[in-house]
Amino acid sequence: MYQDFLPVAIFIGLAIVLLVAPLIIQFLVSPRFNKKGDKLEIYECGELPEGSAWVQFNIRFYIIALIFIIFDVEVVFLFPWAVVFKELGLIAFVEVMMFLGILIVGFAYVWMKGDLDWVKMKLKYASGRYAHLDAKESK
Repeated sequence: MYQDFLPVAIFIGLAIVLLVAPLIIQFLVSPRFNKKGDKLEIYECGELPEGSAWVQFNIRFYIIALIFIIFDVEVVFLFPWAVVFKELGLIAFVEVMMFLGILIVGFAYVWMKGDLDWVKMKLKYASGRYAHLDAKESK
């Protein structure tokens, strides 16, 4: 009865070893010296760093990135269907058209909501370099 759990125990033991072994090897092999000065400086492909690394990005960047990932992953689902398109018949075609319809409705929603606009023209509290945009639109 307990023989059925032997592969599970082996798998868990192997997982623990594969997690702990690289940490131990890294601790044993890595050089030990005081990390200060140049070692703690930000490295940006040979360029001198400008400003702090703790810069807050605009939330629109993340929204557009997530929308891209969602639609990109959905397009990946179309490739296997396209490979066996002739063998699947009319039912599969209707199902994929429904799938694409849902994607198009989602895309239209995101577009109409304005989440694909990088710079929003209607600024509630305009200040700084975008203050002139709202003034030109209202004229």
